[in-house]
Amino acid sequence: MKYLKYLLAGTFFGIVLVKAQVISWFRIQEMFQLTSFHMYGVIGTAVITGIISLQIIKRFKIKSFNGEPIKVAPKSFDKGQIFGGLIFGIGWAITGACPGPLFAQIGSGFTVVIVTLFFAILGTWVYGLFSDKLPH
Repeated sequence: MKYLKYLLAGTFFGIVLVKAQVISWFRIQEMFQLTSFHMYGVIGTAVITGIISLQIIKRFKIKSFNGEPIKVAPKSFDKGQIFGGLIFGIGWAITGACPGPLFAQIGSGFTVVIVTLFFAILGTWVYGLFSDKLPH
């Protein structure tokens, strides 16, 4: 029962993804073919919302639900992020799915996405296996 709130939040988020057509393979293909603004609008709205939210958290020193200060660790840039982003983008364009809506796609009946989920998990495992050997 203590995890019910997470189940409800996840279900609500999945419904929002479906209704906003964010999980639509066709919408994702339109984005990569540069024929529709829909996905760029969704992603841009999320980025702007994140920027505003972080500024509010920092300026008003908002704390977590546990009363702890929220700290955002500084990020460093390295060339691996470019290669990782390219691999991610190619996979996203080929499969029509990114990790966020995978479960919503499966829940909507697109069971072929289970293959994408399997390879996403496999890729994460392989990265974990070799991450200490990769250039930083």
